[in-house]
Amino acid sequence: MSRRALRRLRGELRGQALPEAEEDEEEEEEEEEEQLPAAGPRQDGASARRRKPRQEPARRVANLFELITSDDPEAEPASIEESDHSRLQEEGHTGDKEEAENVHLVNDQRKDGGERDQLDKMAASSNKSRKKKKKRKNKKSTASEPFCPQNEADVEDIESVLERLDCSTGLWCQSQGRVITDSRPLLYVEHRNLNPETELKRYFGARAVLGDQRPRPRQRQHLRSTWLTVPKSAWPRHSKTGLSMQLLETKRGEQQFAFEHHREYQQVQFKFLDAVESMDPNNLVLLLQVNPYHVDSLLQLSDVCRMQEDQEMARDLVERALYTLEWAFHPMFSLTSGTCRLDYRRPENRAFYLALFKHMIFLEKRGCPRTALEFCKLILSLDPENDPLCMLLMIDLLSLRAREYAFLTRIFQEWESHRNLSQLPNFAFSAPLAYFFLSQQEDVSEAESNQAHAKAAGLVRQALVMFPSVLMPLLDHCSVQPDATVASHPFFGPNAQLSSPPALNQLVALYLGRAHSLWKDPAVMAWLETNVHEVLRLVDSGDPALEEAEQKRKVRYQSAPRNIYRHVILSEIREATAALVPEVTSQPIMGFDPLPPPDSIVSYTRPERASRPSNESTLSLFFRSLLPSFNLQGEVGAAGEEEPGAGPDLNQGVNRLMAAMRDMLANIQFQEPPRDDNPEADGGDWD
Repeated sequence: MSRRALRRLRGELRGQALPEAEEDEEEEEEEEEEQLPAAGPRQDGASARRRKPRQEPARRVANLFELITSDDPEAEPASIEESDHSRLQEEGHTGDKEEAENVHLVNDQRKDGGERDQLDKMAASSNKSRKKKKKRKNKKSTASEPFCPQNEADVEDIESVLERLDCSTGLWCQSQGRVITDSRPLLYVEHRNLNPETELKRYFGARAVLGDQRPRPRQRQHLRSTWLTVPKSAWPRHSKTGLSMQLLETKRGEQQFAFEHHREYQQVQFKFLDAVESMDPNNLVLLLQVNPYHVDSLLQLSDVCRMQEDQEMARDLVERALYTLEWAFHPMFSLTSGTCRLDYRRPENRAFYLALFKHMIFLEKRGCPRTALEFCKLILSLDPENDPLCMLLMIDLLSLRAREYAFLTRIFQEWESHRNLSQLPNFAFSAPLAYFFLSQQEDVSEAESNQAHAKAAGLVRQALVMFPSVLMPLLDHCSVQPDATVASHPFFGPNAQLSSPPALNQLVALYLGRAHSLWKDPAVMAWLETNVHEVLRLVDSGDPALEEAEQKRKVRYQSAPRNIYRHVILSEIREATAALVPEVTSQPIMGFDPLPPPDSIVSYTRPERASRPSNESTLSLFFRSLLPSFNLQGEVGAAGEEEPGAGPDLNQGVNRLMAAMRDMLANIQFQEPPRDDNPEADGGDWD
């Protein structure tokens, strides 16, 4: 439905009169006339779109209906308007015959070439002023004359049409001038917010972001436009990689997807594992030269570049990994619906999780918290129940930095009942901080501000009672010296940190390492000080909530789940990484698959490599490093048994050793020193 038809329908509901069909046509003609340049006479119809030079009067086509009512150019515009309006209302759309006669009359009047231009100019000016006055008159008349529908069915039909037009997507509905966003899904992702340039343009403007050099279309013919990242012309041409996605099942409105590695991709994956075991980054570079869009190689090499302080290259490699992953999407896989699921237990799906997480970290460091929040919601929507990367430990921080306080309070209210978000230190302190910021906004009413302020005070007191070990390290990070009452009180003293379980200390260290800068605002610190003194009054009065909170800390934080350890490893927060338990730090951690789930769903396995004897001596290992074909203890058969003649005879082993040494010494060649053709020349200065 067009925009004009929608305005007419809304006008009917507001009680406005419908304009006549002829008036709509004249308004359209007036809009077209105003868009034309001011120079030259007015032209309508086809001649308005193709302006002819005035030197060819015979080929000029003017509006055929322009001079129908302008026989007397000197007449008053108001009288012409009234007569024309009454005639159109009487005749309606059935005056085709008279119309043709008037066209013939116009053609006869234009036979005189000397008077044509003058009549044209006078008619155009009078017609323009007449239509402007007529438009103002119609607006006054439609505002004063109420619309009376013939029956109630018409009103119901119009209302149903408007509801379908305004609320068809279920995302944005307007009611009394206020925008209601609660109808959207909680983890709804907007495509435009996945592009960091959208946020940077809002901060700095399009000219500062894009610059004067824009990429030409011919330079990007081989790159397809994607949602997750913006492809670059310097990237290699994308070809078939052997990576795809399949739909597994649909259950309760949720669709289970899984990435799939075809045979050629599996062979590259085996080469990648060999390159990782070699501990040489050059092998990864060589592998990417042959297979430029292998996802795990891109992510692993990105970590190497980041350790070498090459942030630009590290970010580019992660974006290239996202680009090739989006190429493999299933046609039914949607980024914004929030109903598409990927099981982290499948190794093929983990690369997508890790690529999104690393890209989100780069966006946060780049100063794009709103875009990082969208990627955080996207990761959480892939598996909101299990949350394999524990995005609930970070979504609150991104919401506060992006000033999305309404989203943070909404997720806290909706998920508190079944996820116990208040038992996480980050949500326990971020939720009241969001309510406090909402109460400080100028566009909220006084009643809403007071309600949000009271809610913030109640939540921050509960957080201080539940997690007393947060206060003193938080003040230390903010370089704030507490007063004597707080510093000397045992409830917030050193005993609070020493009595906390290790798992809780790790969560506290993770939150303080990220979000301590949000509490440095003097207004926030003054509000926190007031609530700290209120908590001390509760402690002195012996409130039973204190003992209940202590029992919860002892029971609920005995050990952290595996996804929290995985989140700490990927985040690389120094305070939290130092608090990792020995069970995690003692095992090898691969950057392309940190802490894989113990119940992984394996679709294909790596072929076994030739096994070496486990009881080799040190001397045997030394000679094997020099001569890879050397075997002191004999060849081992496929069945695991030694071949004949390879017994544990000491003399036979010594003979092999001596033969290997003779072979090695025979192959040693000494290189002669370079001859000096001019021995009498000076040696020159030392470098």
